[in-house]
Amino acid sequence: MGAYNLPMADIAELTADEVEAFRLRCQAVLEEHATGGGRDIAVAKAFLAAVNEAGLGGIVYGTEFGGAGLTKAHDKIWRAEKSKFPSMDSEFVISHGMCLPVMNDFGTDEQKKQFMPAMISGEHMWCQMFSEPGAGSDVASLQTKALLDGDEWIINGQKVWTTLAHKSDYGILVARTNPDVAKHAGISMFMVDMKAPGVEIRPIHQIDGGKHFNEVFFTDLRIPKDWLVGELNNGWNQATAMLMYERVAIGSMGGGDIRQPNFDMLAESARKNGKIGDPVVRDELMQLYAMETCKSMVAMRSRAEMKAGKAPGPGGSLGKLSGSIILRRVREIGQNIHGVDSIAWEQPGDVGERLNQHVLSSFQAGIAGGTDEIQRNIIGDRVLGLPRDISVDKGVPFNELKLS
Repeated sequence: MGAYNLPMADIAELTADEVEAFRLRCQAVLEEHATGGGRDIAVAKAFLAAVNEAGLGGIVYGTEFGGAGLTKAHDKIWRAEKSKFPSMDSEFVISHGMCLPVMNDFGTDEQKKQFMPAMISGEHMWCQMFSEPGAGSDVASLQTKALLDGDEWIINGQKVWTTLAHKSDYGILVARTNPDVAKHAGISMFMVDMKAPGVEIRPIHQIDGGKHFNEVFFTDLRIPKDWLVGELNNGWNQATAMLMYERVAIGSMGGGDIRQPNFDMLAESARKNGKIGDPVVRDELMQLYAMETCKSMVAMRSRAEMKAGKAPGPGGSLGKLSGSIILRRVREIGQNIHGVDSIAWEQPGDVGERLNQHVLSSFQAGIAGGTDEIQRNIIGDRVLGLPRDISVDKGVPFNELKLS
C-alpha cells in the first residue's frame, strides 16, 4: 500500500475527500487481515501487528509513542469500518481500551516511549489488577502493599478475577502505599512485569470450561522505582479514570455506529427454527432490537464526548449496565427459541453448544468491570444526582478500619 499523507492530530475536521480516502484505506487493510479467529491471542497479535505496519495502530496516540498521530475523526472512521468485519482483537480490550489510555494520560514521557509502542502493536499484552478477595466492589479497601526500598518497590499481596493475567506480559496494579490516611488517599498505581520472580498466577476454572480469569499472588516482588504510574498516593484518581475507560470500552465494543449483533444472531436462529412468525418471539426480538439500538446510541455519545476532549465520565456505566441487561435477555430469548437444543446437542459445534457457551459466558457481564449494583450506584449518584449512601469509613485512616 502506498504512502498516504493525512493531517496530524491538531487538525479538528476532515474534508469529504479525506474521509473517503481514509475509509478506503481502512477497508483495504481490514479486507486483507480481518479474516476471523480473533479470540485466539496469536491471531489477534498478528492482526494488530499488520494494522500497525499499515500505519493504523494507535490512531490517536503520538508518533513518538508508537501511534499513528492522527485525529479522533480518523479513529471514528476506523472504528466504523472495523465494526463491519469479524472481531479480531477483542482479547485486547483491556490492554488497548484501559491500560493504553491510562498510560497515555498518566505515564511519563520515558514510560510512554518505553512501553506504548509494544502495547499498540500487540507485541505485549497488558492486564489490569484491581480486585482482591476482600476488595471487589469496594476496591479502595485493597490490602496489597508496596514499600519503597532504595531504588525498588517491594510488592506483597493478592489480586483476583484478573482477566488474561496468564497471557499478559505486563499489568497495571494498584497497591497501598500509605496506610495512615483514609483508604482512598493512600493508593498508588504501578507497572508490573507478569513474568517476574515473585509473581504467581493461578487460573480460575469457569463454568463454561474456560480459564479467562486468574488469581495473582505477589511475594516480595521487586519493580523499579520509576515504574510508579502518576503521582504517589494519588492512585485512586488514576484508578477511577481507568475504570471509566473500562466501562466505555466494554459498553461500546463494536465502535461508532448503530448495531444490533445479538438481535441479528437470534433473528437468524428464529428463521432457521421456523419461529420467526411466532408473535411472542417477534415481540421479544423487537424489544432486544430497541435495547441494542439505545445502547449503540449511548456508546456513540460516550465516544463523541471523548472525541471532544473530555475524559470518560459516568455515562460509561450506562453502556456497561445496559450490556449486562441485554445479555440477560439474550439468554432468555435464545433458550426460548432453541428449547431443549440449548442444553443438549448431538455433535460438537452444533448451534446448541454454541448457544450454551454464549449463555454460560454471559454471566460475567454483570460482574466484570464493576457489578450491575455498582453501575446503578454510579448512575444514581453522578448522572441522576441522587443522594449517596452513608459512608461510615469516610475520613478514617485505613489502618484503623476493620477489614475481613
